[in-house]
Amino acid sequence: MSFVISKQHKRFLYEQVITLVDDMVCQGTLCPGDKLPSLRAMASKLEVSIPTVKQAYQTLEAQGKVRAQEKSGYFLQAAQVSSSMPKRVKLSKKPVVVNKQQLIEQVYDAIHQPHVVSFGIANPVMVASTEKVLAKLMRRAMHSMGEGMLSYGAMDGLHRLKQQIAYRYLDLGLAVNTEELVITNGAQEALAIALQCVACVGDVVAIESPCYFGIVELVESLGLRAIEIPVCPDDGVWLSDLNEALLKHDIKACVFSTSINNPLGSFMPDIRRRALVELLERHQVTLIEDDVYGDLHFTERRGKPAQCFTSSGHVITCASFSKTAAPSYRVGWMVAGPHIAKARRLKRALSCSSSLMNQWVLADYLAGGEYDRHLKLMRKRLLDNKAQMVAALRRYFPSSVRLSDPQGGCVIWVDLGRQYSGAKLFQLAITQGVSITPGVLFSAGTQYESCIRMSYGLVWSEVVEQAIALLGQLLPEAKK
Repeated sequence: MSFVISKQHKRFLYEQVITLVDDMVCQGTLCPGDKLPSLRAMASKLEVSIPTVKQAYQTLEAQGKVRAQEKSGYFLQAAQVSSSMPKRVKLSKKPVVVNKQQLIEQVYDAIHQPHVVSFGIANPVMVASTEKVLAKLMRRAMHSMGEGMLSYGAMDGLHRLKQQIAYRYLDLGLAVNTEELVITNGAQEALAIALQCVACVGDVVAIESPCYFGIVELVESLGLRAIEIPVCPDDGVWLSDLNEALLKHDIKACVFSTSINNPLGSFMPDIRRRALVELLERHQVTLIEDDVYGDLHFTERRGKPAQCFTSSGHVITCASFSKTAAPSYRVGWMVAGPHIAKARRLKRALSCSSSLMNQWVLADYLAGGEYDRHLKLMRKRLLDNKAQMVAALRRYFPSSVRLSDPQGGCVIWVDLGRQYSGAKLFQLAITQGVSITPGVLFSAGTQYESCIRMSYGLVWSEVVEQAIALLGQLLPEAKK
């Protein structure tokens, strides 16, 4: 390192350290994803104090040039330019009958094989396990309640848990009546109930494009038709396209991820979320908001639920603890509003009630304050993992590949380019013990054949890095 720090220079010492790091990047000495010299090592080499280097690194972090990784140090951030983002897709001309169940079954069978590096499963809880704390709370619940904990719970959910959920909404400026809440078996059941509250077989519903494949399959299983509304990689559905679709088609409901989209990871700002609700209310169309990733935001503040902006009750909110606390607990909920009576009937017909024990444990978890500390840790680790994955994809994949820039959640959208098949890459990768999700699953039609979705919601390791390198090696074989 030949750069000399001068105490006689007009610029502050920390600013000279920043210049040094910038020069190392320009010269290729540091590449995206590389670890910067430790505070102590850099201070020793430059003969400056550790606080000086720390101030420089923290300034670079504030500028978005580096990221601090817990207990690991500082890493050069991967460059993300607008030209590398996924391109805008066209609005669908007409609704389509969905036929994706067989392909989804094949993908599920493959990605759930043992000893697979699971980029294909969105399970962000892996980055910060809740096993110990939930086990402790469950033992305490069993000790205090005994056999009563093994009984059926109330059909629409444990009141203690509903209270805790209502308290959390209050923090967001939304007063939710616990009588309008129904606890469900995950968000998927909540979405199924919500759709059946407002739509019948043959009706048209609007979904995002690309859209979480669980919603695509749900639309198919309920005998509905789908119209796909393109999503901006930055801030949610294109409202101009939605307005055009509303004018052309008799749409009964819209199922949108109003906070963090899956699979793009785009974040809809509150001002656009308000405009979305106002647009739908003018057309008297119900918004079913899928808010499972809302608490896993990378933005300074969490987006407000669309419920905050409705004046007519045309919003049904669905969410769960599957992405934030315990996937296997299968505890979700819905804020049904004026649809509460029908929602309760459907819940009773579908599953009678949800696990009393799991609800009790989660209620204690929320009440004790540990859940919020856990969320803070999750967001930090997921943001670190996102940067590592972007750097690895830039390192091992062709430069022409386009990546989304997730503003939350645990997945990234990869557009490989027209010459490649995401489904082919999936088949090649699974034989090598690596799972991804082919992009074609995220469309009701035939779009996104050249795309894949990858999850960074897993503990980062050398094995993970090698798996991404393997995908890059397999890509030439995945040409159409």
